[in-house]
Amino acid sequence: MRILVVDDEANLRRMLRSLLQEEGWRVDEAGTAEEGLLRVREAQPDVILLDLVLPGASGMEALPRFRDEAPGTPVVMMSGEATLSDAVQATREGAFHFLEKPLGSEAVLATLRGALEVSRARDLSRVLQEELGPGAQLVGESPAIREVRETIRKVAPTDTRVMITGESGTGKELAASAIHALSPRQGRPFVRVNSAAIPTELVESEMFGHERGAFTGATQRHRGRFELAHGGTLFLDEVGDLGTGAQAKLLRTLEGGVIQRVGSQETLEVDVRVLAATNRDLRRDVREGRFREDLLFRLEVVVLEMPPLRERPEDLPVLVEHLRSRLRVRQGLTAPALDDGAMDVLARHRWPGNVRELLNLLERMAILHPSESVSAAEVGRLLHSGAAGSGTASGSHAGSSPGYRDQDPRSLRERLDDYERELIRGALTASDGNVAEAARRLQTDRGNLYRRMNRLELRDPD
Repeated sequence: MRILVVDDEANLRRMLRSLLQEEGWRVDEAGTAEEGLLRVREAQPDVILLDLVLPGASGMEALPRFRDEAPGTPVVMMSGEATLSDAVQATREGAFHFLEKPLGSEAVLATLRGALEVSRARDLSRVLQEELGPGAQLVGESPAIREVRETIRKVAPTDTRVMITGESGTGKELAASAIHALSPRQGRPFVRVNSAAIPTELVESEMFGHERGAFTGATQRHRGRFELAHGGTLFLDEVGDLGTGAQAKLLRTLEGGVIQRVGSQETLEVDVRVLAATNRDLRRDVREGRFREDLLFRLEVVVLEMPPLRERPEDLPVLVEHLRSRLRVRQGLTAPALDDGAMDVLARHRWPGNVRELLNLLERMAILHPSESVSAAEVGRLLHSGAAGSGTASGSHAGSSPGYRDQDPRSLRERLDDYERELIRGALTASDGNVAEAARRLQTDRGNLYRRMNRLELRDPD
């Protein structure tokens, strides 16, 4: 993700760059609005941090120009001299949020994560519509995937809640995105919540928002995911990992259509379509007391089951070509073509990581073997070297985890370091030793790549 910081204080820009790069985000800087607009034209950011007081055109004056240059990109305003009327005006002009200086690290990160969710949703919706229409990335013509597309076409025009089930990596988020993009809500926010990633004590704040001063560290008002998704779709990924307290609050919202920010007495009506996904057996969780039965009934009006890749091997050739094209367009990586022998190796694989594992394999090939073709033997070796492991029909062993070798005396840390070294060396080789280009191929920033190279004792080729 790329963040553009527009502020005339060099020290503040350096502080923000350090903070944001630690999160793995790319950071561009500008000292004036005019310079910031040039940066937007050079590389479209995912979020813009814009100071209110700038030399030349002020942030408020420049805000409409930024929105014209980067339509749909969230703009977060900042100021140490702002009044309430400034914040209101910025919101009316389309600003995503208003941060008061001095900036708190947690407030900045929380705001940017929310903005990135909106930006990511915009990109997902755009890609789905550009690539032959909504649902086009659900690639394949097997009976199982055709049934998925048909169900999506039926439920999308409605406001029916859908529970999307299936193993990790089968494309549950793609299915949810397709439902949103084919619905009357397309063009409105599509907001994803990774339920498993939110700490228990922060679930209420993340889902429903909080007021300034609601708890220690709440220095700014925070809009929750339901509020961000108003008028659109909220996708609750891994909903089975929500704790019982969060389940109760979610049930009340689904029943009443209102939310209440933490620390507020005011209730807000929200118009949100809820889609949920899980790789768990929620009915078993209900029997064992881990999931509320009344919430399950609310969420699974329609159940959409995503088939695992091993059950649709006939889709592999078209999936491989689609993912090769995706890597080329999005990351500038060219994965080698696969002959019939290599495709046979893929067909025998059990794919514990499903389509995500296939994408990782092709990306690994593109980085380590940027050639026009690759042998069946090399495909087999790369499958066994991946983090997802082997899992081939002929080579898997009962009771052994994918990729695990009893004979390997190295620790987990040592094995992960070796795998990371292989990836970085491959990217540097493919980039002719250019660290900046290798960082781009690996989707990280140059500073982060240098830190990893130093930790792994990899020599700078420059």
